[in-house]
Formats: sequence, structure tokens, C-alpha cells
Amino acid sequence: MRRNVVWLLGTIIVLGALAGLYLRNEQAKDIADPVLEQTIQSSMPNTAEPAAAEASIAPDQADNPLTDLVAKYKDLGLIDAHNHDASLMKYMIMLKTWKDHGVQQVVLFGDVSEPSAVISDKFAWKAYQEHPETIIPYFCGFDLHRVESLTVVRNNLEQGYMGIGEIAAASTMSPVVSRVAWKANHPLDGYLPQIYDLAAEYKVPVLLHIDPPSGMPVEKLEQALEEHPDTMMIFAHINAYNTPEEIERLLSAHPNLYADFFAGFSVYNPAGGGAPEQFIPVMKKFPDRFMLSTDSGYGIAGEEQAIAAMYQMLELIEDPVLARKIAHDNLAALIEHQPATNTQREALRKLEQETGKDYHVETLLKVEAGKILAEAAKG
Repeated sequence: MRRNVVWLLGTIIVLGALAGLYLRNEQAKDIADPVLEQTIQSSMPNTAEPAAAEASIAPDQADNPLTDLVAKYKDLGLIDAHNHDASLMKYMIMLKTWKDHGVQQVVLFGDVSEPSAVISDKFAWKAYQEHPETIIPYFCGFDLHRVESLTVVRNNLEQGYMGIGEIAAASTMSPVVSRVAWKANHPLDGYLPQIYDLAAEYKVPVLLHIDPPSGMPVEKLEQALEEHPDTMMIFAHINAYNTPEEIERLLSAHPNLYADFFAGFSVYNPAGGGAPEQFIPVMKKFPDRFMLSTDSGYGIAGEEQAIAAMYQMLELIEDPVLARKIAHDNLAALIEHQPATNTQREALRKLEQETGKDYHVETLLKVEAGKILAEAAKG
């Protein structure tokens, strides 16, 4: 008994240390965006860069307090389509912020394409088990250059994860992503083609980090999109260092490509050009393929400002139908159609035997099955 207690205490201490290390490192590094060296300083809070960026917002936008925008758009069911807060302390802290700011759901993961992502994937799952109505769990803790990655991907999807990513599918510009251990050289590198096939089999989206958003990486992305037409690929922070014209070209050519729009980059980051309205026409042209994200506030004053930027984009859209699609419906459509997995069905059948309830196992979707199992695990 004493040995078990000592082992348990040791495990708690190790997990606490890992969580603390992860949280401390969050402000020091980014593993999400194709950032240039000159924008690194803008990621640190309380610098002059984010304050200067606010001045680029049109006066009619700047005069709208966030609380007013939340009240105006709260019924849209805003989803953050790209969030790195999957550490134990961070997501627990952010739950209240998300609720207070009208963020109904969050696509949650942590580190990207490196060994530490194995840990943050587990935190994303833990957050989902505790808050299945709020959290949409993704994962990327696998080495795509090793065949074992295919087992990890299949097992995680069977478990109930709802998306793959953010995968570092190409990076030479980002000072951090370009150095992660498990990054791809291009979107068809390693076992990515087989991973795309698994994503299509399980009907889950794949969130891809690609920088620069031009040249060979994008050529390979287009090849991947053509060779895997049944795979839903999301171009992470597609507006970062990109143009509306190039985004329109890609979406026109590839119906299975979706656009993760990092609103904070275009609204508040000086490198975004201070003209977010330039993207509205392409959003209107492809109303079913854009979604908004915070990217956990990288490169600006923080996640609250990133949430504010999402509302700023909704304000610019000036079309309630399109606003709802981009705020909620487009991402929800990629998640809510996923069928329950064999692993989930097996667990539900066991639960039926234990509870005497009929869960209609054969017709359940993954979202429905996941909520039932999460609630049962709590009870």
C-alpha cells in the first residue's frame, strides 16, 4: 500500500512539472504560425507592437467594445477553429474566458509535430472528457516519417478524436516550426499520404501548417488535394503572409480545401497589413469554406484580443447568414457528420448492458457517442 501511495505521488509530481513547463514555455515559443523573424517581438505581451497594431483598425470598429460585440453575436455559437491551449492549467483558466466572451466551442490541441505533442494531445483529450460540450479534440503527436505513426493516428481516431493537426506540413520561415523534430518537408512527405487516407476513412479534417504559403509547399499541397479528393484539408492561418487573390485561386481549384482564418493576424498584427476587410469578398465567394480562429493569440496582445478580432471580422461581414456560417456552421459541418467509431460503439454496448439503456448505437454519430461516454465516465 505504501509503495502504491509513493508511486501515485511521484506520478502527480511529474505530471505537474510537465504541465508547468509547458505553460511557462507557451509565451516563449510559437508552433502554429508561419511567422517571420521581425514579428517575433509582437508575440510578447505588453510591447509597443500590439498597441501600434490597434491603431490600424478603422475607428468604427475600434469604438465597439468587445462586450457589445459579444452581445451582438452571442447567438451565432462562435467556434475557435484553432487553439493551442491544451495544457492542464491553460485550458482550465481559459474556460471562463471562452464562456464570458461567447466562444461556444474550441478546437483544442497543444504542441505541433514534436514529441511534446504526445503529452498535449492527452491534455486535449482530458479537456474533452471533462467538457465535451465545449472542447473539440485534435491531435498531432506522431512522427510522420515513421510507419508507427499510422497506428497512432488510427488508434486516436478510433478513441474519438475529431481532427488531425495542427501538422507541420512544411516550414522554412517560422523560427520555431522550422525546427520541430517531426515536421514534414512538404505536404506529401513521409506517411502523410496514408494519413490523409485515414482522415478520409474516418471523415475527419486535417489541419495543416504550411509556410511559406507559396512555392513548392503550396504546389505539393495542391497535389495532395488532387490525389486525396475525399480528404478535408484545412490550411491553417491561411491569411498569414498571404493575399486574398491567392486564397481565392486555391479555393477555386480545390473543393476539399478549407480556410482557417486567423483573425488576430489580419486585424491586430502589423504584419497583417491592417486591412482585414480585403478578405471579405473571397469569404463571400466561398461562404461554406471559411472558419475563424484565435491561434491562441500568437503575435498580438493575447487570446482575448484574438477573440475580439474574430468578432471584428463578423462585424465587417455585414451579412448575418454568412456570419453564422463562418462563426459556427462551416467548422461544425466538418465535425458533426463524423460517424461513431467501432471502439465507441463497443464501449456503448457495454454501457447499455450496465445501465439497461438503449443508446441506438448503430446510428450514433461520433459527437453524440463521445458525449455519452464522457458523461458516463464522470458518473
